[in-house]
Amino acid sequence: MKILLIHQNFPGQYKHIAPVLVQMGHQIVALTPKVDKPVKWQGVQVIPYKISGASSRDIHPWLSDFETKLLRGHSCYTAAMALKAQGFEPDMILAHHGWGESLFLKDVWPGARLGLYCELYHLSAQPFLGFDPEFPTPAAEQDALRIRLKNLNNRLHSEVIDLGISPTRFQADTFPDHYRKRITVVHDGVNTEDVKPDPAARLEVTGGRVLTRDDEVVTFINRNLEPYRGYHIFMRALPQILKRRPEAQVVMLGGDEVSYGARAPAGKTWKQIYIDEVRGQISDEDWARVHFLGRVPYDRFLSMMQVSRAHVYLTYPFVLSWSLLESMACESAILASDTAPVKEVLTEGETGWMVDFFDKDALVDRLCDLLDDPDTRARMGKAAREFVVKHYDLRKVCLPKQLAWVEALSRTEPRAPMD
Repeated sequence: MKILLIHQNFPGQYKHIAPVLVQMGHQIVALTPKVDKPVKWQGVQVIPYKISGASSRDIHPWLSDFETKLLRGHSCYTAAMALKAQGFEPDMILAHHGWGESLFLKDVWPGARLGLYCELYHLSAQPFLGFDPEFPTPAAEQDALRIRLKNLNNRLHSEVIDLGISPTRFQADTFPDHYRKRITVVHDGVNTEDVKPDPAARLEVTGGRVLTRDDEVVTFINRNLEPYRGYHIFMRALPQILKRRPEAQVVMLGGDEVSYGARAPAGKTWKQIYIDEVRGQISDEDWARVHFLGRVPYDRFLSMMQVSRAHVYLTYPFVLSWSLLESMACESAILASDTAPVKEVLTEGETGWMVDFFDKDALVDRLCDLLDDPDTRARMGKAAREFVVKHYDLRKVCLPKQLAWVEALSRTEPRAPMD
């Protein structure tokens, strides 16, 4: 088969399946704005395109999100037309549609099957909006209207999707029933052959100190340090954690930007806002035990998980972070928020402990209890890894299911674009 991949940050979620499809003999082509010139990546022909146009200055704020997706969709359409002119006719298109690139691809190739990576459908009901009362929207009574417009991209794709795939049941279930019936739940997978415990792991932190499994290491990870992933809650717990655990080394991973939710006030970052809030409660001596590593290469992230004695994971009801399953695969002792996406993969008392997202005092107490209980940490860590190996192993579980989904897509009657 000829398969076209679409991802604004290629390979993205196709990192593992694309090379396998190549090995199976399929011709795989990818369109992405990530590269500047055509390249070969593990047998995939990667073709660049540029995003043309700019956002309108005075556009209604509810439409600005869709306009950005429209610009990307139109640019990808232009690139697809050029590819078609060269004679390329895909049997199927696999696309992460979250940024809009695949909006018009059925207009280019109406006979191609379209398989979408369905990450999230935005919902206006509790707990999806208004979950964190600390950050109310300026006009809460209009949230349902704003969110309806935010789903324009999802809605237009619902007319052309042939089959969808979502990494978790929580994410799939955000989609309306008519959309949901086309979606299969298959996770991206964890390579448990590489993501595993390592008693000899070492992690260099600030000041040149090297941490090992012999140290009391508490870890916390966000792609970007922000409220959607509970950074503000963890930071407010930090003064008490440091006072009650005089030997603890707290290692935090994450950038200064925003992945989800609202941006910090102008000229500020969420990271610095909450450092400023708690810094006066922490002595210089204790602050020296807090290590912000920023964004790091994957092998360093893995070392961090492997030296972790307790890993704290907090999240709004939102997309589940890959890092939680990876930390479980490393046999980390998990203390997480009792929010819906977490409950799908974590069982209280068996594979980890959970705490109310907003209760920083309970977070401190349970973290201290966990650090004082090596038997429980070992038992839950072992059970957590066993759970991930059984349900989320890349080679034995997830890749076979992904390939079965591709096979099902190849047998699906393609839907033509609607007027």
